[in-house]
Amino acid sequence: MKILHSFISFLILLGVSSLHSQEPVKTLTLDDIYRGNRFSARTVRGLESLNDGQHYTLLERDSINTYRFDNGQRVATMFAPGLIKLPDGKKPSIDSYQFSANEQRILLSADTEPIYRYSRQSTNYVFDIRSGRIYDVSPNGKQRLAELSPDGSKVAFVRGNNLFISFLDEGRELQITFDGLERQFINGTTDWVYEEEFGITKGFQWSPDGSHIAYLRFDESHVREFFLTTYGSLYPGQHRYKYPKAGEANSIVTLQVYNLATGNTSRIDTGPETDQYIPRFQWTRNPGVLSFQRLNRHQNHLEILLADISTRQIRLLYEEKDKYYISITHDLTFLDDGKHFIITSERDGYNHIYLCDIYGRLVKKLTQGPWEVTALLGVDQKNSYVYYQAAKQSPLYREVYRVGFNGRGDVPITNALGTSTMRFSKTFDYAVLNFSTANTPPRTSVVKGNGLLVRHLQQNEQLSTLAKEYRLSKMEFFTITNSEGAILNASMLKPYDFDASKKYPVLMYVYGGPGSQTVRDAWGGATNLWFHLLTQKGYIVVAVDNRGTGYRGAEFKKMTYLQLGKYETIDQIEAAQHLASLPYVDGNRIGVYGWSYGGYMALLCMTKGAEVFRAGIAVAPVSNWKHYDNIYTERYMRTPAENPEGYEQNSPVNHAANLKGKLLIAHGTGDDNVHIENSIDMIDALIANNVQYNMLFYPNRDHGINSGNARIHLFTALTSFILTEL
Repeated sequence: MKILHSFISFLILLGVSSLHSQEPVKTLTLDDIYRGNRFSARTVRGLESLNDGQHYTLLERDSINTYRFDNGQRVATMFAPGLIKLPDGKKPSIDSYQFSANEQRILLSADTEPIYRYSRQSTNYVFDIRSGRIYDVSPNGKQRLAELSPDGSKVAFVRGNNLFISFLDEGRELQITFDGLERQFINGTTDWVYEEEFGITKGFQWSPDGSHIAYLRFDESHVREFFLTTYGSLYPGQHRYKYPKAGEANSIVTLQVYNLATGNTSRIDTGPETDQYIPRFQWTRNPGVLSFQRLNRHQNHLEILLADISTRQIRLLYEEKDKYYISITHDLTFLDDGKHFIITSERDGYNHIYLCDIYGRLVKKLTQGPWEVTALLGVDQKNSYVYYQAAKQSPLYREVYRVGFNGRGDVPITNALGTSTMRFSKTFDYAVLNFSTANTPPRTSVVKGNGLLVRHLQQNEQLSTLAKEYRLSKMEFFTITNSEGAILNASMLKPYDFDASKKYPVLMYVYGGPGSQTVRDAWGGATNLWFHLLTQKGYIVVAVDNRGTGYRGAEFKKMTYLQLGKYETIDQIEAAQHLASLPYVDGNRIGVYGWSYGGYMALLCMTKGAEVFRAGIAVAPVSNWKHYDNIYTERYMRTPAENPEGYEQNSPVNHAANLKGKLLIAHGTGDDNVHIENSIDMIDALIANNVQYNMLFYPNRDHGINSGNARIHLFTALTSFILTEL
């Protein structure tokens, strides 16, 4: 389950002590937060480094302009929207772009439409910079996952569950697969559950020399369908798609390779077991060798294998086993020497970076210590460095570091307390640094590869000004020790005019899912202004990262294995009891709010912690893990048949009779992720026990409850509920 509502930390800005009391105080409204973008952090859109490492491009009002990293001077316009003329005279809206390897052609994606969380379809064009010619990739309908071949002469894409190649200079479209069929067979992209839980939609890759295309084929014919009712017409319709629940059948996934020269397709031997996952595949630096990852259904045994596409020989490159589970990443990097690769792993208890040879033997552990590598940012092969982000100083922070291939010279590139991440130029001479704290708006800067500031791109001064005008409070970080001695990170947002002699009601915000993090020193985004609105109405808002959350080592994260919800709920209840003991907290007025996994946690807190929480809000909650998809659920719980007690003891539906406080549940009827049946089952259990509840349905809205004025309607209702019941 991915975190739609990434309340990583609450929106905090500058202090207000320097403001004069006679200055008018502006009070936040829901219109301020959910209509318009006054409080939205400004970003730098569509920035890409060019091959020379000295220049970058930006997507600006559908134009692609070239700038110098060192002084910001614009030196060229590589594409302008007037170059594409549609039959109706309209200009397409360019959403994204990609260069060919030699930077002579640009693939332009326009008028993009969402499908699910990561999947999109677009109308794609290719612009030849030298000739000025525009190619329509395909006149036969929108395409998915369009990608230029290495030489820029062709584009591969998916449409209608089949894989195609557009030969640009020939004006010819070639269909590679023909068996694609909705809810049956998928070629070149992934099924719903791979997209949602493995974060992969692109199911094909060009070989480095462009002679072959490797692609995944999904046979989902035996996967059971889920039906979402769609409202708005005289007779409701249905959206049907394959959704494998915990313990149910998955797609059978195979790996194929298409040879452009012969037109033949061969199947890669992924082993005799079909009840498994192929969550990643990629070409090595050798265009004749393809790698793929094989993961067992329990997700605790990972193998990386190499396939020689000419001899069809398969050999094991890397293997890892875990007593709990293994998280899949995109970090596998094959080096240009053809002899080594870099990978990240939690196998020593913390996520670290390893350099191995092409036979899988460990050459060097590049990072080590009781802290987590949080992202692999780049591999500078010319100078033998790896750049990475880590929570080395504290789980609350993120810094950027550089380490040599020999494991030496592990030095910080950034050291300011807060959250830093960097995107490097192709030569690693420059980087774009993004930095924020919970109290400082995001700042985007150009820096040298060693972190020295060159210039600022965006500092978001307007947000600092608004913070002063609205007297927004500062975030405070602290810790709570639970009854078993575990130290839990927490954050608190108080009213700006906080008076320690008074007692305040508290709303606890929770997510709490495996590997997640809510308490972090990072900018939270405009949506988190809602918490500030509540503080202006006299509430304290608190978040606590329970056991099972991330960036504190594998044991802390994985200790909830087979018992999702148990220890997380204990920690939230004990945290609430600790807060109730504070002299400035009204212990009789503590509430809890969460969305998705957080909604699940809110239901458990309101039932298992019925004596502690006065009111609770659960948005799009899971109520029984039997209803959720198998890749996510079985990773942490195994199947219902293997772990019946784990499922039953920690399902809120089985504790509905305990509810005493006021409960509000909200759910979109079109939620393809956490189906509304979760809320319906919870409501049915409450009815069976004659327990009252409040319910908000949002017709046809998905997991984010965003479209058609739904978001402001939802938070108007949530605010009213809190003011009334807490």
